[in-house]
Amino acid sequence: MNLIETATLTLEPQVAAHADEMFGVLSDPAIYTYENEPPPSIEQLRERFRKLETRCSADGTEQWLNWVIRLPTSALIGYVQATVETIGAATIAYVLPSPYWGRGLASQAVTAMIAELVAQYNVQHLFASLKQANHRSLRLLDRLGFVLASPELHAKQQVEPDELLMQRDVMVHEKTRRDTKSSPSS
Repeated sequence: MNLIETATLTLEPQVAAHADEMFGVLSDPAIYTYENEPPPSIEQLRERFRKLETRCSADGTEQWLNWVIRLPTSALIGYVQATVETIGAATIAYVLPSPYWGRGLASQAVTAMIAELVAQYNVQHLFASLKQANHRSLRLLDRLGFVLASPELHAKQQVEPDELLMQRDVMVHEKTRRDTKSSPSS
């Protein structure tokens, strides 16, 4: 996994050593309005991060890519993650605590991660699931070009009745633009 830098953020490959600082970040109750719950302890979070450091599912069919988001002040402010399947598809997720909502940071971090997924992991199809009531996340995905997946895909992915499955296909011009930017000049 690569370190990813944007104009104002750094995405660092997540490791167990991030658990102490991330425990505080992930303790914001606002994060859990729609699903999940905060980590029960630093030790359990560290163990979870240690497991994710393998970067691969036990059966080898998925790559687990997790980055923590760091500000220039050195503060960690959340994470982005992708589960990459061998078929060129990835399911993404992101978590930032409420003090960092509405600043464009999640959009910047997710955009940088998507660029990395396309460039380094040949991802062509992106997915994200969320609770229907999570309008903030829905707006973010909409701004990033995600659309509601078909009812058939919802059924195939066994999406819960109160959830939405969003999808975005990487367009050929995005890959061409990326390839042009990374080509050496003549």
